[in-house]
Amino acid sequence: MGTFTVADVEVKPDLAARLIEIRRHLHRYPELSFQEFQTFEYIASCLKGWGIPYRQVGETGIAVDIIGEKGEGPHIGIRADIDALPIEEKTGLPYASCHPGVMHACGHDGHTAILLGTAYQLYHRRKEWAGRVRCIFQPGEEADGAAQRMIDQGVLEHPRIDGMLGLHLWPHLPHGTVGVKYGAVTASCDDFVIEIEGKGGHSARPHQSVDAIAISAQVLQALSVLVTKGNNPVDPVVVHVGKIQGGTASNVVADRVVMEGTARAVALETRRKLKSQLIQWVESIAASFGGKATVQYTEGHPPVINDERMTRALEESAAEILGPGSVRLLKEPSMGADDFGAFAEKVPSMYFRLGVGQEGRPVYDLHHPQFQFDDSIIPIGVKVLVWTVLSRLQKGAETGC
Repeated sequence: MGTFTVADVEVKPDLAARLIEIRRHLHRYPELSFQEFQTFEYIASCLKGWGIPYRQVGETGIAVDIIGEKGEGPHIGIRADIDALPIEEKTGLPYASCHPGVMHACGHDGHTAILLGTAYQLYHRRKEWAGRVRCIFQPGEEADGAAQRMIDQGVLEHPRIDGMLGLHLWPHLPHGTVGVKYGAVTASCDDFVIEIEGKGGHSARPHQSVDAIAISAQVLQALSVLVTKGNNPVDPVVVHVGKIQGGTASNVVADRVVMEGTARAVALETRRKLKSQLIQWVESIAASFGGKATVQYTEGHPPVINDERMTRALEESAAEILGPGSVRLLKEPSMGADDFGAFAEKVPSMYFRLGVGQEGRPVYDLHHPQFQFDDSIIPIGVKVLVWTVLSRLQKGAETGC
């Protein structure tokens, strides 16, 4: 195994300029989940231009296997998401989206450019290390089940991946810092649809009816109690109803209401318990008012839970690259979700935050129409990933990665 120094992973100015050009192209031509056909072609063209072999996974996914020529070693996967959001961009950037109503408002264009740079660096140093790195360009992260779909298509197999790395740009950390969290990083996100059936009638004679709207009000109140009283208060849980439809006129007792929402939890056991509680409570409340409730509960993204050994490797590597003061230990998980959790369920994984917040500038959150970041973060992300992979590969035989 070769011996590497921090200087070996520096991103040369010409490569940094090319990666920024790539990021801006992706930003200008965003595509929604599972519609990333031009994005796929563009990523493929970048890889072809560098002479890096790749394979297509599904319709718009790409996997790049880079094999070290020093012999056998650990197999590490790195994921970047490539899809955009249905948001009208309001940044005013010269390379703003030219697709109306579609925007890279979550930084996936940056993730993709960082992983392309990582692939380039590792490929051109492949004679110096052992093992395998699989760069995974994943479509559809903003949709349900995309990561699992790639897993079902064998992206973790042939040969088996031993561990995964993933990152997300994060506006709530200073530019160029790394946020590290041991254990749970993000919550699960499950969707539910509650259909309440009552008995319609005239508002002047409510006793002859079963008011589905009144039942829905009780259900809504009960869901907040479920969070505060039905679960351990130190275990984060969110239950949110974002859409309610029911009723036809002011003087008609509604016979049907549909409620849609999401349920989030950090702990796996809490997630399972929350599902059964929600269904039981809703059905019981509706029955107690003489109505009926049907709950369609769809399990979506699992929580992202970081492996301790992988997390320590990233933390140490980032500190070596950026300096110890640039690594922040995150105290709390985010109640947001990321389907990287599907990878983390299958293999030891590590998912970290890469800060893009800039002092003196407004902080726009992810999914905001004015979200943007400074392109200088791209070579920083490349260096962190490349150094983590190389140093972990060097230590792979000892750590059992």
